[in-house]
This record gives sequence, C-alpha cells and structure tokens, in this order.
Amino acid sequence: MAMRSVRRTAAGAIAVSLLSIAVVTLPNGPALADPASTPGNSNDAIQQLTELARQSEQLNESLHNAQIELDKKLADQNTAETKRVADQQALESVNAKIAEYQPVIDSVAVANYRGASTTGLFAVLTSDSPQQLLDQMSMLNVISTSTAEQVGEFKQARTDAATAESASRASAEAARGAVEQAKAVSDELQKKQSELDASIAQVLQAWTQLSTAEQGMFAGSALPPGFDPLVLLQGLTGGGVDALRAGITKIGSPYSWGATGPGSFDCSGLVVWAYRQIGKNLPRSSQAQMAGGTPVDKKDLQPGDVVGFYSDASHVGIYAGNGMLLHASTFGVPVAIVPLSAGGPYYGARRY
Repeated sequence: MAMRSVRRTAAGAIAVSLLSIAVVTLPNGPALADPASTPGNSNDAIQQLTELARQSEQLNESLHNAQIELDKKLADQNTAETKRVADQQALESVNAKIAEYQPVIDSVAVANYRGASTTGLFAVLTSDSPQQLLDQMSMLNVISTSTAEQVGEFKQARTDAATAESASRASAEAARGAVEQAKAVSDELQKKQSELDASIAQVLQAWTQLSTAEQGMFAGSALPPGFDPLVLLQGLTGGGVDALRAGITKIGSPYSWGATGPGSFDCSGLVVWAYRQIGKNLPRSSQAQMAGGTPVDKKDLQPGDVVGFYSDASHVGIYAGNGMLLHASTFGVPVAIVPLSAGGPYYGARRY
C-alpha cells in the first residue's frame, strides 16, 4: 500500500486555519495542545508552534517507519504464498507418482490375499526336482526384484508425500499468518496517517496565528554568521562528503511532511535525497537510518555522517563538519545548517 502524500503548502495553511481543530492524543504521549487558545505573547506563540511541529515530526517519522514495516510484511506474505504454492505442487507431483505405482501394489496385495508367495521357501516346497527348483528360483528372483524395486519406490513416494503434505500445511499456515500481520500493520499505518493529518492541521493553524515578523523569527537563518560550508569541504571528496555537498545545494528549501525532494523535504527525506545523488539508497525513516550503516562515536564524526536526535531517533540530519549540522528541521523552517546541539538531544550517528 503506498503511503498517501501528506505534503502541505503555505496556501493550504490559510484554508486549514478556518478549521475547528480537536485535541488529538499521541500514542504513548501527551495530548496535542489546542492552537485555538490565544498565546500570551510572541514567545508563547512560537513555543506553542515549536511543540506542535515537534510532535508532528515524531508522527511523520513514525509513519515512515510503519510503511517500512508494512512493506516488509507484504514481502513476507509474498514469500510465504510462493512457498505454499510450490509445496502444494510438490504434493500433487508425489501423489501422481503414487498413482503410477498403485496397480503393482494392488496386484501384490491380491496375490498375498489369495495365499500366493514369491519367496524362495515357496519354490522349495513346490518344486519336484532340483532343476525345477533352480528354474523357479531364477524366475522368482526376476519377478521379486522388479516388484521389490517398484514397492520400494512406492514406499519412498509415500514418505515423500507425507513430507510434502506437512510442508504444504506449514507454508499455508505461514502465509495466513503473514496476511494477518500485514493487515495489522496496514491498520496501524492508516491510524498513524489520520493522527498525522490532525497534527499537521494544528501546526498550520498555529502558524497562521503568528505575525510575519514572528514567522521570520521562527524560521531563523539558513546559515550561521560567517559559516561557508563549501569552503569547509574544499579538498574533501567521496562517500558521505559528496552526499553532504549535494544536500547543501538544498539549503533554503521548505520543510514538508513526507517529502523527499527535490523541492521540499522532511528530515529523513533530505538524507535520503542527498545520498541518492551519490547512488546510495538509505532507509526512509529516521529510526531505520539510525539502525543501518556503521555506528560512529560522536568524537569521530566526519562530514557526511548521518546524525540522529531524541531518545526515539525521530530526527536526523547530516553532519556538516566543524560542529555543524545540515537538516530539514520542521515546518516553517527551511533546510539550514545549524550547530549540532540545535538538532535536539543527541542520539547517535551512522556512516554510510
């Protein structure tokens, strides 16, 4: 199931501001504040928007993670179903082989029922002379060898059938389980999408309550005073550095939930886009990005390393060197380079 686009524009904010927004409770978290309440001053209004935007980013990255999980469950479902079909075909093939030997087995069963015997003892008991005994033994040996081979193959086919039937039952059960798991994850994904939609509406309404000056204050500066990232990266090439260099070209681009460029980004979307420019496909969520690659100690950070923030790794950016971070921060704040500490509580870093 493809994730529904959640991109929003500034023009959409005007329409959303007319909506009456209900209080939404985040999973395992506090209720979102009601943006309809009037802040006491500019700082209060900006603080309220900051909190709402942060909550929406957590939901956004959680939604990406749920989509990754759903894709995995759907792949598991497809694998299980493919195995179920193969096991069923194997069972049918073995059953066909059993049917091929069934006439021989039936004839042996009938002979035994009538008291016939194909053993050497039967030949001894029924022969009238040594020559007759030898003739009978020779004939019986040919018959018994052929029959024994067919009976042996029949027994093996029966064993194979039992194994195939057991495998078919197991694969069918696994396929059913995979379908149920995918359905549960899909339901959770839809729930998170609804929560994110409501959270985004609150952020947009809070944004419209800010004055133009307050919006500018909230957005901040795209670069620290006197900081030139291109000068910092002179002479550096390869791997993450080239991904960082690509990301720097997007400084000033707007933040948009669920966006991976090229015109707008969310935090993990910017990382995905930057690394895609050097031919590397990174996971879509901040949590998955912090679970991949090679762990890097904070003191060993290099330009291009992916850095995560907050205890749930719900925000990421790209280390820009000299204690700085390139990231898509949050709604209302364009892609910017900021001090590493401005990314939030440090979680960890990965090198790709």
